[in-house]
Amino acid sequence: MKAPAIFPTLLDATRALGLRAWQTGPLFRKAFRSAAESVQEVLRAEVQKGNAKVVADFLTDKAAPAVKSLLLERMTLRLLARLGLRGALASNVVGWILPFVVEKIVRAVLKTDMAARMQQHPTVTNVRQTLDELTTRLRRAVLPDFGSRAEVLEHDLPELPAAAPTAEAP
Repeated sequence: MKAPAIFPTLLDATRALGLRAWQTGPLFRKAFRSAAESVQEVLRAEVQKGNAKVVADFLTDKAAPAVKSLLLERMTLRLLARLGLRGALASNVVGWILPFVVEKIVRAVLKTDMAARMQQHPTVTNVRQTLDELTTRLRRAVLPDFGSRAEVLEHDLPELPAAAPTAEAP
């Protein structure tokens, strides 16, 4: 009995998908880290301005729509500057990564007792401690082995195209 011709096609498609996932994984983690750092910076700046209650409401998903849009606009601008991309590519990347990161942050707050602590006492120290805890939770979400000193070996990194030779000055 002859094997169907679909198996080689399926194997090739699986290999191609695995290769794409392997190549985009580090890029996604970098974009996720940049977005998480941008969100954290904006929220910390608001806490330093004395708006701990606003940040607590944002993290517990109870902020007014105007406040949400203002904070998201600041986060978007910070992330655009951090990524260093221009034009439609930057807008697309920010458009899909920022809502994902904000959703992860809000879910992390609502899953734990952080939400109750912030609603009872939305002080600057409580909100700062919550932001610090969120930073470690997000690191673990992106890099599950955070703190294990695991490293990516050089032969595991994707090959970059060689740079064009430059003319050396005498």
